Amino acid sequence: MENPLLVLAGAADRWRSAQLSPELEAAARRAILDWFATTLPGSREEASLALLRAVQLEDTPGRSICYADDATRSPRAAALLNATASHIVEFDDIFRDGGYHPGSSTIAAALALAQHLNRPLADLHRAIIGGYEVGCRISLAVQPSHYVFWHTTATIGTMGAATACAILLGCDADKIAHAISIASSFAGGHQQNLKNGGMAKALHAGHAADAGMLAAFAASSGMTGSPDALHGKTGYAAATSASTGDWVSALKGLGEWTPIEHMTIKNHGCCGHIFPALDGLRLLRQQHGFTWRDISSIRLDGYDATKSMCDRPNPQNASDARFGAQYCICAGMVLGAVRLNAFEDVALSHPDIRALMAKVTVGVDPALASLYPKQRMAKLAVQLTDGRSFDHLQETRKGDPEDPLSMEELVQKFDELAGAVLPEPQIAALRTRILASSELPQQAGFFAQPNVGQG
Repeated sequence: MENPLLVLAGAADRWRSAQLSPELEAAARRAILDWFATTLPGSREEASLALLRAVQLEDTPGRSICYADDATRSPRAAALLNATASHIVEFDDIFRDGGYHPGSSTIAAALALAQHLNRPLADLHRAIIGGYEVGCRISLAVQPSHYVFWHTTATIGTMGAATACAILLGCDADKIAHAISIASSFAGGHQQNLKNGGMAKALHAGHAADAGMLAAFAASSGMTGSPDALHGKTGYAAATSASTGDWVSALKGLGEWTPIEHMTIKNHGCCGHIFPALDGLRLLRQQHGFTWRDISSIRLDGYDATKSMCDRPNPQNASDARFGAQYCICAGMVLGAVRLNAFEDVALSHPDIRALMAKVTVGVDPALASLYPKQRMAKLAVQLTDGRSFDHLQETRKGDPEDPLSMEELVQKFDELAGAVLPEPQIAALRTRILASSELPQQAGFFAQPNVGQG
């Protein structure tokens, strides 16, 4: 077997000067638009503002834009803050087969560094594509066992961000390999901080962007890492998964297909493991005309993560609720959708949602569990108060490559989420700049100054 680190670094090096097809350029633009859609509302959440107050204690001025306060900061600080913001409202993109959110850290790091270096937009696109390529393929090598204890976005996101930044710094294949190797020692973020509330999950993405950029700076300046960092007997895969990595599968098709063209764009503002249940219930309601008032019971059976991550019968805050199958199912039925307003205080304490949650149970179906992560399905058993019952197998998720959001739907998502922060003229200007301009998204002055003082 060829050394996977060197193979991936060589692939990333080729993206430095690759001529992008119209399809690849469009994929990069879609990824950036979706990143802004989830970052802008996240920048106003308390987790973002708390981190901003912490960063203000020591940060120095720079040319990279922090969207939490619309100020220019050092590239590492901007990457840290923006990646954290992008992961808060649970709308960021997914590489389904690797169980990995590449955009939050990779785009945050690449955009901040491109702004700092004043690099052309095409260079930003190439860096993002290369960062997605490396990160997504590493996720294929270590999943699904990696996810038992480790948060993929926190860990592998570090190496995706390092790759994108190394590309922007002009590193050759050798230095890109060192950047990835160094980043593998910075990669951390355990599963317990995805549970029991708290804000640390969002910071996982921020740390990945920051640490990945540091690894790229170090490699660009001559620091080296082990060439066996990914696949060695005591390397990254061995330390964080059940083996030294399935690199044959991970590298299959390299040069034939590109991960950024096979992304899931989230259609609901919650954990993706809940999506098949939400989509299946919406279909059943459309077909049979019942409402939440007609529910006697709902049984959801999914794969292991459906139960271990999302069986949360009594979430007490927005962070927990975004991962609660019971809450999201009931909020979706009562409110009509699981969007930003589903996690406001008035919704979290809504008596109809809370009463309905007691009627929802969550379990595991062994057949569905055996198909994870490449297939993420849900079995639903719905019992109505009038005696009718419906069984349904939801085999797809809206937003996955098999059932993608249309460009119109993606723009609607962007306009809705950005509209929580920006007035319509500024939404339109940013959308046009991302989708149609040849210039880097680099202007500041979008927002009124938020209250980020102590207290």
